[in-house]
Amino acid sequence: MSDPSRDALHQLGIRHALSPSQHRALLGLAEPQLDGPGLPRVLTRTVALLAALLLGLALVMAVASQWGEWGRAARFALLQGALGVAALATLMLPPPGRAAAGLLTLIVQGGLLAFFGQTYQTGADPWQLFALWALLGLPLVLALRHDAPWALWSLVASVAVVLAVQTFGGRSWLPPVGQRQPLLAGAAALLALGLLFAARPAWLGAGRWAARAQMLWSCTALAGWALFAAWAEAAWGVYALLGLLLAGALAALWRGGDALLLALVAAALDAWLLAGWARWVFSGRHDIGQFLVFALGAALLLAGTVSLLMRRLRTGSAS
Repeated sequence: MSDPSRDALHQLGIRHALSPSQHRALLGLAEPQLDGPGLPRVLTRTVALLAALLLGLALVMAVASQWGEWGRAARFALLQGALGVAALATLMLPPPGRAAAGLLTLIVQGGLLAFFGQTYQTGADPWQLFALWALLGLPLVLALRHDAPWALWSLVASVAVVLAVQTFGGRSWLPPVGQRQPLLAGAAALLALGLLFAARPAWLGAGRWAARAQMLWSCTALAGWALFAAWAEAAWGVYALLGLLLAGALAALWRGGDALLLALVAAALDAWLLAGWARWVFSGRHDIGQFLVFALGAALLLAGTVSLLMRRLRTGSAS
C-alpha cells in the first residue's frame, strides 16, 4: 500500500532544500518506530497476510493430495464453500483484515479454476487459465487497493504472458526463427505492466511493493529470454531488442529514484550484458584464461552498476 505521509514529507524536504541528513531525518518521521504503537499493527497485518497465504495454499494442496480419495462433488463443495466464505469475509471485515481475506479469495479462485480445468478437460491452454484467473481477479484487487493481492495478481498475469509466449512461439522457451514476434510482444507487455505499477496511478490503488513485485517478475522473464537468445543461433536481433527494452525501462525509472526498482532493472540489464559477454568469451575452446576474462568483465560490470546506482540515489537524496 502506498504511504502518502512519506510522499508528503519527501516533497516537503525538496521544497525547503533540506540537506541529505535533514531529509533522512524528516523521512524517518513516517517510519514505524520499534517501540511505538505502529509496530503491533504492522505485525498483525503481516501475520494475517501470511496466514491467508498459507491457508489458501494448504486448501489447494489438500484437494490435490486427496484427488483419488475425495469425490468430485466433495472437492467442488470444499473449494466453492471456501471461496464463498473468503469472499464474504472480504466484504464484511474491516480494512486490516480485508486485505488478508481478499488474498485468500484470490488464491482459492485460482484453485477452483485449476480444479475445473483438470476435471472437465476443457482443452484450454495453461496460459488461458492464468489469463482468466487474472481477468476474474482484477475487480477484486482494484477494490481492495492493497499491495499483497496486487503482488499475487501481478504474478498470475506475468505467468499468463510467459505461457502465452511459449504457446504462440512454437512451444519453445525461445521461439524459432520466424516465430519470435510473440516473445517481443510479451517482453514489451511485461515491462509495460512494470512501468504502470511503478507510476502508481491513483485509480490503480497499488503501492511501491506491488510495483517492485511486478518488476521482479518482468525482469526475471526478460533476463531468462535474453540468456536463451544470447546462446541461440540467429537470435542476435531478439537479443538486441530485449536489451533495448530493458535500457528503456531503466531510463523511464531513472527520475523516480526508487532504489529497488532501479536495482531490479539494472540487474536484468547486467544479466543481459553478461549473457552476451559469456557467448563472446566462450565462443571458442575453453581454458582457464577465458574464465578469468569472463570473471573480470563481470566484476567490472557489477562495480560500475553499483557505483552508478549509488550516485543516482545520493543525487536524489541531495536534491
